[in-house]
Amino acid sequence: MKIGLQLYTVRDDTARDFAGTLRQVAEMGYQGVEFAGYGDLSAGEMRDLLRELKLEAFGSHVSLDRLEHHIDEEIEYLKTVGAKYVVCPYLMPEQRGDEAAWRALFEKFRGYGERLSREGFVFAYHNHDFEFEGRIGDDYIFDAMYKTVDPSLLQVEMDIGWVQFAGQDPLAYIAKYAGRLPLLHLKDFRKGAPGEPIDTVELGRGDLALQDIIAAAAAAGTEWLVVEQDRCANPPLESVRTSIEWLKNNGHLSA
Repeated sequence: MKIGLQLYTVRDDTARDFAGTLRQVAEMGYQGVEFAGYGDLSAGEMRDLLRELKLEAFGSHVSLDRLEHHIDEEIEYLKTVGAKYVVCPYLMPEQRGDEAAWRALFEKFRGYGERLSREGFVFAYHNHDFEFEGRIGDDYIFDAMYKTVDPSLLQVEMDIGWVQFAGQDPLAYIAKYAGRLPLLHLKDFRKGAPGEPIDTVELGRGDLALQDIIAAAAAAGTEWLVVEQDRCANPPLESVRTSIEWLKNNGHLSA
């Protein structure tokens, strides 16, 4: 499995200096990046920078609004930089709803999957915890989504930290979606003192059984382990360096 970084983690750094941030990410040893916006770089500039740094642009988080209103622009940009995966990363509260609203959204996903497949991309969805808070029939919304939309049109980008946060078994969910799980967001959570929020931390500093999770992902056919930390107590670039060093020290990436 390759090791990538979701650039949302270093969003403050990319806002100040996108190119300089990518240079630091490449120097750390990350093999690829997943976009969460493109800063002020044109597609050609981004392509050339990635080639220089030997970073693979394996995917991009593209909001539902961008999918609905700017999909042509996204397709053009991502073709230029050589991305493969287009991922819907989140749904705002007003974009969710009752069972009928969810089913309508699944139909939209089917349409995006068809369009993106024709253009040579793979469409996927990235979960949080709210997909496990409601049900459609006997299934969690998470499972109903993938049961409704064919795997050829919608793949799984499983955020394993949020799966555990939602009270689910990470290993069982990885196994359940084996063969449909090309991207796994590797995220660690740590429980604080009573009354304190649970927050994301650097890999190896939280409560997830990461070694077992990584082994399960390998068995499930995952292509990319994607480091992501929603909020960092330390400077974000320091945090993502700590996480990749943990991966190197535990034999998941050559030093």
